[in-house]
Amino acid sequence: MTTNILPVLLRCEYLINPLGIDATPPRLSWQIETTSSTQRAIKQSAYQILVSSTESGLVEGKGDLWDSGKILSSQSSQLVYDGASLTSGQPCWWKVRVWDAQDEVSDFSAPARWEMGLLAQADWQAQWIGLQATTPAYEAADVQPIQELPGLQASPYLHTSATLERTVQKARLYVTAKGVYEVHINGQRVGDAYFAPGWTDYHKRIQYQSYDVTTLLHQGENRIGAILGTGWYCGHVGFWIDGKGNNYKHYGTEPRLLLQLQIEYSDGSSQTIVSDDSWRGALGPIVFSDFLAGETYDARHELIDWDLPTSITASDWQPVLVEELDPALQLSAQPDQPVRVTESITPQSISEISPGIFIYDMGQNMVGWVRLQVEGPAGTRVQLRFVEMLNPDGTIYTTNLRSSRQTDTYILKGQGQEVFEPHFTFHGFRYVELIGYPGKPTLETITGLVAHSDTPPTATFECSNPMVNQLQKNIVWGQRGNFISVPTDCPQRDERLGWMGDAQIFVHTACYNMDVSAFFTKWMRDVVDAQAADGGFPDVAPRIVVSTNGAPAWGDAGIIVPWTIYQMYGDTRILVEHYEAMKRWLDYLQEANPELLWKNKRNNDYGDWLSIAADTPKELLGTAYFGYDALLMSRIARAIGREADAAKYQRLFSAIGEAFTKAYVDEEGHISGGTQTGYVVALQMQLLPEHLRPLAARQLVREIEKKDGHLSTGFVGVGYLCPVLTNCGYSDVAFQLLNNETFPSWGYSIKHGATTIWERWDGWTTDKGFQNPAMNSFNHYSLGSVGQWLFQYVAGIGADPEQPGYQHIQLRPYMGGDLSYVRAEFASIHGKISSAWRIEGDTLIYEVTIPANTTATVALPASASEQVLEGELPAAQAEGVALVQEEEDRVLFEIGSGTYHFQVRAN
Repeated sequence: MTTNILPVLLRCEYLINPLGIDATPPRLSWQIETTSSTQRAIKQSAYQILVSSTESGLVEGKGDLWDSGKILSSQSSQLVYDGASLTSGQPCWWKVRVWDAQDEVSDFSAPARWEMGLLAQADWQAQWIGLQATTPAYEAADVQPIQELPGLQASPYLHTSATLERTVQKARLYVTAKGVYEVHINGQRVGDAYFAPGWTDYHKRIQYQSYDVTTLLHQGENRIGAILGTGWYCGHVGFWIDGKGNNYKHYGTEPRLLLQLQIEYSDGSSQTIVSDDSWRGALGPIVFSDFLAGETYDARHELIDWDLPTSITASDWQPVLVEELDPALQLSAQPDQPVRVTESITPQSISEISPGIFIYDMGQNMVGWVRLQVEGPAGTRVQLRFVEMLNPDGTIYTTNLRSSRQTDTYILKGQGQEVFEPHFTFHGFRYVELIGYPGKPTLETITGLVAHSDTPPTATFECSNPMVNQLQKNIVWGQRGNFISVPTDCPQRDERLGWMGDAQIFVHTACYNMDVSAFFTKWMRDVVDAQAADGGFPDVAPRIVVSTNGAPAWGDAGIIVPWTIYQMYGDTRILVEHYEAMKRWLDYLQEANPELLWKNKRNNDYGDWLSIAADTPKELLGTAYFGYDALLMSRIARAIGREADAAKYQRLFSAIGEAFTKAYVDEEGHISGGTQTGYVVALQMQLLPEHLRPLAARQLVREIEKKDGHLSTGFVGVGYLCPVLTNCGYSDVAFQLLNNETFPSWGYSIKHGATTIWERWDGWTTDKGFQNPAMNSFNHYSLGSVGQWLFQYVAGIGADPEQPGYQHIQLRPYMGGDLSYVRAEFASIHGKISSAWRIEGDTLIYEVTIPANTTATVALPASASEQVLEGELPAAQAEGVALVQEEEDRVLFEIGSGTYHFQVRAN
């Protein structure tokens, strides 16, 4: 007998049907869907996975690679493949069926697949190729590279021809670059990714991508081509390190291509086409394309049909330079989603501020570029400049960009309607200045293209307060704009680095907004690649420009990020993979600070970055993070079965807590420095003895009262502020901070038009105008870490630390402020969780849905269970609901999957 449930959304290594992975063995997951809208407490009791080497074999029910048989288990995520050894290029087709609690079996799921990439260095037959001279000989005065940014390079065009004698059955393209690339086959661009292969430490690791190009090839003559850009490899990245703009060529001097095309013919034979000395190269219309400078494109020098097999290779196509592979350089399959264009935006308005100078308002601070449509005489030079803000006179505000030019230039070829999009640059902007346009531009002249790592959206949040709704939108837009291969600090000025402090304070919020499991899997490898020989994690990953080891709250991301990914996705592999690196970090701290106060090796020591008139002692802050690292390491060790280490790190944590209390805390709960952040980290990181916790919490509230009910926390304290207040019984104070619209607050920036999170509380104020332009980004996600509190506390959707990955869900919503309703959804790895409450008169209505194969604890504000109904019945009598306990002000129920309608009646 079959059940009414079915496995859906099959994924491998967090991805849907990934091509060219190198995780061995890979992990599989699925969700369970039911055809019944009323059935509750659906649980998986067993599963069977079939993996076949062919699609037809899977259809026939043959698991020649793996037939797990019936496995008695409720596990539906992070299942480790346990079949035959997998080789390079191995296709794997799979499906799963499950049994319910009554031991009735489902149908098999729809088929899914994954395919292995090139698993060994010896699999690569290709060679690195490129051009040596990348300065165009045809440069005219109007297309000279920007002098303040030396080292700008033209983009090489490379191609080769190949004759295919037979019908192609299967073709796989494996490709990467030192720099960034765009591949074309027979006139078509391959894939939809931008800025591949992504940013890594190119001295140690370069990612490659895999593409199915079967349909792009044909029998006969074929043309394979590529365009290269400097990207992070040899372009401008980071701020000026010597005052002369020499913030480029961190890894190499010229871009290079590595390409391998493996073809299988219908008769069983095969052919491999590789990048080698048979290729030819030339310079074309891309005068330069750089992340910070922008792109200059001279359409008069386009290489006509350069990527088509019918074109003739002209004499200006030169032999390429060839370099052998370095055996010490690891070629890794990209484990996360690529950067893609995910949305297009039409400008909201256009104004001509002076003759020929037009300003577009996109209506949203965004990251990406614009598509330009233009028609005019050959040689017409159209310039686009991108900024986040306008000066009071309506001109573009560029001073906060520092050396970043954010300027695209298009020179027309004069052949009717022309369309321009840059190839290898991105900008952070809301406003676009258009100069040199032939004629009168319209709103349709430009279209904004939003680009970021294509992490799937997973959450929605809506409440009765429009300002809070805008805050959530701003948080999401900040995340979108700054998750570009790595979690950058900002997308507009000359920096754009993977700052560790920003990432660790925001990672929990990020996990709610989008599925960042694969994204942080990738970035944690960057973090460990950047770890120093003595165990010090970096301040930025990849480690460039900022060469020192990590400061307190920055280096600690090496422990906090993996722990958060484990909590949100149930991922133990990220803990195991980086466990030794995390141990080295703690050893590094302990050896430098035997008294267990982080006095030494604080390096850049940023403190509570950009706090407002509140100077938290940096030694105190560092010691708090030292203790938090030890606490998390004890939990990490326990999660992966390292019990002896767990006990060791628990002892270290206790000792650090004692040292912290002795050094910085008095018997009335006062903490040295008297700042909000000082109290917050002491409470969040559980460093205080039990009797001092309520005293310290009261002191925290007094510090907020001293600020006239406002926060003063910077990057480090802001994410924990509202959760700590709520956990300590002061949720009313947390809601007060949320609702503030006067400076400093989230509402203040929103009141003044913010559509993303600002770097500084005082980025712009009515009395002072713009802050110091040396550091004043208007798209910086760190202060948006309050998003965790919105989902976990206000909406009440939380993970269970003892059953991570939302196998068991904690539902504990908090009501407060002026909110009359909240509606939130979160797509966990097990499925969608929805939590919605509203207040109707003196009754609280709470509606919740949890996915199949999960359970939840619902903690509702009530003094007795008799006050709580589910549907028409007392909750404890309702189907699928069990009373767990009654707290002083909450009643706890256990529920299984399904939809529930609770009512809490007033006394």
